[in-house]
Amino acid sequence: MQNQKLAKQLFKKSKTARYERFGRLLCFSALVMIMAIVIGIIVFIATKGMSTFLKDHISVRDFFTGTLWNPGTKTPSGHAAVGALPMIVGSFLVTILAAIISTPFAIGTAVYMTEISPKRGAKILQPVTELLVGIPSVVYGFIGLSVVVPFVRNVFGGSGFGILSGTFVLFVMILPTIVSMTVDSLKSVPTYYRQASQALGATKWQTIWKVVLRAATPGILTAIVFGMARAFGEALAVQMVIGNASLMPHNLISPASTLTSVLTAGMGNTVMGSLQNDALWSLALVLLVMSLFFNLLVHFIGRKGAFSK
Repeated sequence: MQNQKLAKQLFKKSKTARYERFGRLLCFSALVMIMAIVIGIIVFIATKGMSTFLKDHISVRDFFTGTLWNPGTKTPSGHAAVGALPMIVGSFLVTILAAIISTPFAIGTAVYMTEISPKRGAKILQPVTELLVGIPSVVYGFIGLSVVVPFVRNVFGGSGFGILSGTFVLFVMILPTIVSMTVDSLKSVPTYYRQASQALGATKWQTIWKVVLRAATPGILTAIVFGMARAFGEALAVQMVIGNASLMPHNLISPASTLTSVLTAGMGNTVMGSLQNDALWSLALVLLVMSLFFNLLVHFIGRKGAFSK
C-alpha cells in the first residue's frame, strides 16, 4: 500500500512541471499564431495582386515595363495604362540613395559612441538618436516640405520636389535606426579582439578599421537593411516632398513617385474589384516582394561576411 502511494507520488507531475508545460504550450501557440498571420498577409496580398493579371488580363510585361500610370485609361497603343516602372524606379532610387548617404554617418556616429568616447558619446548622442526615432513621419514630411524642398529649389533648381528631396528626408528618418543597431553590433564584438590587435602593435584606428568593423560587418549589414526597409515602406513623409507625379524620373530634381506614395494617394479613391483597385494591389505585391528581396540579399551578404571574417 505504501509502495503504491509512493509510486503515485513519484509519477505525479509537480506543480512546476505543469507550469513549464503550460508555458511551452503558450509560446508554441503564440508562434503558430504569428506564422499564421504572416502567411495570411502574404497570401491575401498575393491573391489581390495577381487579380490584375488573372482577372483583368493585363500583361505582366506591360505592367513592369510600361511608363504610363493612369488605370482606367488606354495608352496610345491601346493597352491599359498601368505601367508601374516609374514607381518601381522611384522606390529603388530613394531607398538606395538614402541608405548610401546615411550609412557613413551612422557608422561614424556608432564608432564614436562605442570606441572613441563611449561615456560622452552615449550621454550626448543617445538622447538625440532616441529623439529622432520618436518624431512622427508627418512631422518629417512637414519639415521637408518647409525646409528641404525650398533648399533643393534654390540650390539645385527645379520645383524642389523630387527624388533628391525624398532622399534627404529619408536620410534623417533612417539614420537613428542604423545608428542604434550598429552600436549594438559594435558592442557585441568581444573585448579580447581589441586587446589582441593592440597587443600586436596595431593603433586604435587600425583596430577599429581592421578588427572591430570587420567583426561587426554582419550586424552592420543587418542595420542597413532595417533602415532600407523603413525607407522602402515610408509613405507619408515621402509623399509630401517627392511630387507624386507618376512619371519616369529623368533626374533627381524632377517630380516623381514611389510605390507607397501612389498607394496612399489612390487606395481610398478606388472601388473594390475594379481595375484601378486591382492595379494598386499589384503595386502592394511588388512592394512586398521587393522588401523580401532586400532582406534575403542582405542576409546572404551578412552570412558571407560572417563566414570570411
